[in-house]
Amino acid sequence: MAKASPKKRHRTSSRRRRKSSPLRSWLKKTFWLGLGSVVFVLIVYLSYLDYTVRHQFEGRRWALPASVYASPVELYGGLNVSRPQLEQLLGLLNYRHDPHLTSEASYYRRGNGLIVRTRSFHFPDGPEESIRARIEFRSGHLSALRSLDQGRPLPLLRLDPVQIGSFYPGRKEDRILVRLEDVPPLLIKTLLTVEDREFYHHHGISPKAIVRALWADVKAGRIVQGGSTLTQQLVKNFYLSSERRLVRKINEAWMALILEARYSKDEILEAYLNEIYLGQNKARAIHGFGLASEFYFSRHLKELEPQHIALLVGMVRGPNYYNPRRHPERALKRRNLVLDLLHQQGVIDAKTLHRAKRRPLGVTPYFHRPSALYPAFLDLVKRQLTLEYKEEDLTSEGLKIFTTLDIQVQEALEKSTKRVLPSLEKGYRIHGLETANVIVRRSNGEIVALSGGRDPRQAGFNRALDSVRPVGSLIKPAVYLTALQQPEHFTVITPIPDKPVRIKNPDGTFWRPQNYDHKTHGMVPLHQALTHSYNLATVHLGMKLGLAHVARTVRQLGVTRPLKLYPSMLLGATSLTPLEVTQMYLTLANQGFAMPLRAIRAVMSNDNQSLQRYPLTLRQAIDPPPIYLLDTILMQVMKEGTGRGAYRILPADLQVAGKTGTTNDLRDSWFAGFSGDYLGVTWIGRDDNRPSRLTGSRGALQLWARVFSKIATESLTLTQPEEIEWIPIDPLSGLRADEQCPDARRFPFIQGSAPQSPAPCASQRQPGVPQWFKRWF
Repeated sequence: MAKASPKKRHRTSSRRRRKSSPLRSWLKKTFWLGLGSVVFVLIVYLSYLDYTVRHQFEGRRWALPASVYASPVELYGGLNVSRPQLEQLLGLLNYRHDPHLTSEASYYRRGNGLIVRTRSFHFPDGPEESIRARIEFRSGHLSALRSLDQGRPLPLLRLDPVQIGSFYPGRKEDRILVRLEDVPPLLIKTLLTVEDREFYHHHGISPKAIVRALWADVKAGRIVQGGSTLTQQLVKNFYLSSERRLVRKINEAWMALILEARYSKDEILEAYLNEIYLGQNKARAIHGFGLASEFYFSRHLKELEPQHIALLVGMVRGPNYYNPRRHPERALKRRNLVLDLLHQQGVIDAKTLHRAKRRPLGVTPYFHRPSALYPAFLDLVKRQLTLEYKEEDLTSEGLKIFTTLDIQVQEALEKSTKRVLPSLEKGYRIHGLETANVIVRRSNGEIVALSGGRDPRQAGFNRALDSVRPVGSLIKPAVYLTALQQPEHFTVITPIPDKPVRIKNPDGTFWRPQNYDHKTHGMVPLHQALTHSYNLATVHLGMKLGLAHVARTVRQLGVTRPLKLYPSMLLGATSLTPLEVTQMYLTLANQGFAMPLRAIRAVMSNDNQSLQRYPLTLRQAIDPPPIYLLDTILMQVMKEGTGRGAYRILPADLQVAGKTGTTNDLRDSWFAGFSGDYLGVTWIGRDDNRPSRLTGSRGALQLWARVFSKIATESLTLTQPEEIEWIPIDPLSGLRADEQCPDARRFPFIQGSAPQSPAPCASQRQPGVPQWFKRWF
């Protein structure tokens, strides 16, 4: 065959190049376009990951729930608290029984007393360091305090407050933030030894660690090490889910590299110490070693011993699998494995190893860090806070809320409720009783206890704040106070007609109120009409005064709810919540000074900076003299009137004042009363509005008296204004008496309002109806 000439081959090659040139060009363009697209997508993807990493890490790294604290308990000689009661309180504070007091928040018994090592705490008025003290008891009271550090008596010992709740974000994560410099060096060494020995030498991922972990797992026949670096673990906890997918692992690797490029090793390590998941407390996730130390051992992180550290670090691999409370044997093996590893790597010596392995797990049997230990009170606190703080601030900024709640008073209220309500249901053959209670310090309006139902630990409808019920006779003191503010017309002995009354309604019908006993009592002095809660006398008096004037007095007492000016208002057709009633009676209990009810004392930031204080504010709403007159009658109510049944329960020497309240068909049972130190309002009834069959004295008074028999320590002593004078009055004539009138009784009067004429207390006295009872005004 003849060969092609060079010239011909050249022409053929040229034709082939011409034919292939467009295809090659297209392929080249497609390749570079595809590569550019991939690079562009990769850049966008990495930029997104970089933004995600920086936004989370540099912004708000953790959503820290607000912590809500009760009022701190102050111990002093003579305090009415027994050793069992104080031990119960120490349990709520997560104190450990430890005969050696090896750490803060520990105690043990000695004889009839307790030896305690308190927990350091930053109060709103400043920090207090931990101290060791001996507490002695005698006859159910705290008898003496002594500092073991200084060897001298202590006038006062303040314990850190009980945390009664938290306001959590949606994910319900919980943690206590720690700084790297506050973390024990042994914890850091243990963590790096077990989880990432090359942490300070890799750039986010460690092929060497992966190979070593695989080899260790093969030798052990099970997973004993992981190949992820601390940085990868942080990324998984911080940004990603725990699902096992290739895409997640790729994201994890890239984000770990970005994190290492952006931030220092110490910043990453500190974030890891605060973020790592270490268990579950019911619905709340335990994150970080700071909270885990408190949760499992009731110790500050700085107080952990080697065996504690080994257990916590060992739990990183599987917090629920190695849960020491549920799986103590499994947790013990894991802890000892970590201790052996520390010894092998030279982190601890043989002596430390053997001593640590001989120690028990040391886990406390319980831990109190509730989301809502007293939900009704927490509801009130949150409502007040949301007036000044955003929701996200309450659930993410780690605020510290210091409240007015007194744990001991709250516990007394709950125990009394648990005892009294079933007894009432059994005694009166009823069921479904509910209750609401508010107890405040009389001197400053601080709410020390509150319940929104018979089950005070059950969240839901808060009857103390939201149950608007007719108040019955609780409104009557406002009617009589309106009269006593007019001393030129009314005094405590002014005669009031307790006789039938008929008032025409707007629709043409007639309102015919009756007394509870369906009897009339003729002309009665004003103080007696209120003492025995006569309905007819109250209506006569209220209509004479005018409904608008009575409503004005109610507003002066602190009620802001609009009032309908119907005659039935005088007998309590007005509906209020227990909290509103408390506000009203607080003014009566404080010489006419109006002060807002307070549930919060102070708010601090997570770094203990003061954000807000809630000081006591006062204003004179009503002049003290007429309030004093009214309060003397309310004390008479408890001695002689509708409240006298309380003294079957109260100590005989405890002076109190108060008023019962009962509504139509016995639907609502109320009582409001105060001692020298506390004011309490109690409501008992049924949610379906059916009759409870209880009057105020048979129902609410019984629960109130039971609570006050446990909490009240000060008798009520009224401060007499200068304008008040006590004048003896002859009961028959109603005139001023003297030593010749043996039956005379002293009554208080605003100066100038008492009768001036002398009583005829000699033989001139005539039998029959006293003339002064025949006068109406």
